Amino acid sequence: MSNLMSNYSPLDVTFAKGRGCWLTDTSGKRYFDALSGVGVVNLGHCHPKITQSIIEQSQELLHTSNWYRIGHQEELAVRLCKLANMDKVFFSNSGAEANEAAIKIARLFARQKGIDIPVILTAKESFHGRTMATLSATGSSKVQAGFSPLMSEFIHVDFDDVDAINQYSDNKNIVAVMLEPIQGEAGVIIPQQDYLNEVKAVCEKNDWLFILDEVQSGMGRSGKLFAHQYNDLTPDVLCLAKGLGNGVPIGACLAKGRAAEMLIAGTHGSTFGGNPLVCKVALSVLDVFEEDAILENVNAMSDYINNQLKKNLEDCSAVTQIRVKGLMIGIGLDENIIDCTQLLQKALEDELLINITGNSIRLLPPLIITQQEVDILIKKIIKLINA
Repeated sequence: MSNLMSNYSPLDVTFAKGRGCWLTDTSGKRYFDALSGVGVVNLGHCHPKITQSIIEQSQELLHTSNWYRIGHQEELAVRLCKLANMDKVFFSNSGAEANEAAIKIARLFARQKGIDIPVILTAKESFHGRTMATLSATGSSKVQAGFSPLMSEFIHVDFDDVDAINQYSDNKNIVAVMLEPIQGEAGVIIPQQDYLNEVKAVCEKNDWLFILDEVQSGMGRSGKLFAHQYNDLTPDVLCLAKGLGNGVPIGACLAKGRAAEMLIAGTHGSTFGGNPLVCKVALSVLDVFEEDAILENVNAMSDYINNQLKKNLEDCSAVTQIRVKGLMIGIGLDENIIDCTQLLQKALEDELLINITGNSIRLLPPLIITQQEVDILIKKIIKLINA
């Protein structure tokens, strides 16, 4: 009998080792990890450069406090802001915390404008975290179930529909729009190419902050370092986490212009946020992106995966849609033909780790995946769907 609370329902397997795209369980069986720890271990398990960075920093200094300057934190801030064309950054421990910081920035922005009841527009089927504020921002009744009363200052609108946002232009309490460039938890939902540009234009017209939650789509997952770079735009606030630390817990809330000036001394903080260890590791992650041509591999493997999935599954009656952006992959399934509730276990039995969200298979394989490993993955996915 476990002493763990029952908020998770883990599959009956325990992993002992990892290397690259592969995990080994306690019995010695190897599994292909097509989920990267839900988009976290983007550079693969136990990447040698990341591992060496952890060892070296752990032998020097793990933690001080944000009451003092932290060299690696300042260096990471400079590099991230330059890469994202932002001005300042707050470091947290997770994506939910990065999004919390973004919401607090929006609240402070509202106060400067004399708005007493600020409202943020978010998208239906979105996912922004499980703290009370980010849970309220999330557009999923399933995730919110049991936690009412929620924070009321969020309105959920249809995703990929700029008119749904524009209709609130006369609402003087709106202060921001908060979106995922690609909805991950919803099953990899990719909007029209100009959607983000149109939303940003509405935000500029109405003097709203434009907040992008790139916790999942950021750090190379989409084929660019940040998914919004496909739109040649810069948000007011950008939230990162997951792949930023390749397994160590770090989040980042970056801001530009007026938004970057909202958090002043005493308004926000984090005990562990941006400590020497996690910032050193994140710097090493950025080094690997630069040195190992990670984005080039993501785009090459993305094209190959997309072609192979369409070649093998486009005519399959059980498959309703194939959605691919970088190495964010969603395969929509007809639930009248396939029982999606059984797929996780069936995949596990074939030594494959995937995610099922709604009626879709979600794949987030490591960005270092090779063509040979893609062939293994495609073969297993075809077997799973046709079983």
